[in-house]
Amino acid sequence: MQNQQGQNSNQIANPQTGQLPKVKGPEMNDRDFLNDGLSTCKYITDSLNVAVREASHDKLHADLLQILNETQQSCRDLFLAMFQNGWYKMEAEDQQKIDQAYQQFNNYSSQFPYLQ
Repeated sequence: MQNQQGQNSNQIANPQTGQLPKVKGPEMNDRDFLNDGLSTCKYITDSLNVAVREASHDKLHADLLQILNETQQSCRDLFLAMFQNGWYKMEAEDQQKIDQAYQQFNNYSSQFPYLQ
C-alpha cells in the first residue's frame, strides 16, 4: 500500500533529515559514512563471533568477548544514528505472518530436552 507521496505505508522509518543530493556524485556524504561504518561493523561482529566461539585460551576468549560487545554497541549506535536521520528504513510485517512464525517456533519448545 502506498500513500500520496509514493512511500510504502508498511515502512518503519523516520523522516529524512539533512539535505542529500538528488544526483549522487563520487564524494561521500554523512549518510555514506554512517552506512559504510555500519556495514564494516556488521562484518567485524560476524568475524568476532567466530573468534569468540573458537578461542581456546580463557583470557583471549574474555578479551575477544569484550571487543565483540563494544563492537556490537558501536553497530547499535550507528544504526540509531541512521534510523534517526531517516536513512535506515524497515518494512513492517503483516501481523498474520508474525503470528504464524510465533506459533511455528513456539511449537518447537516441546522438543527442548529440559522443561521450562
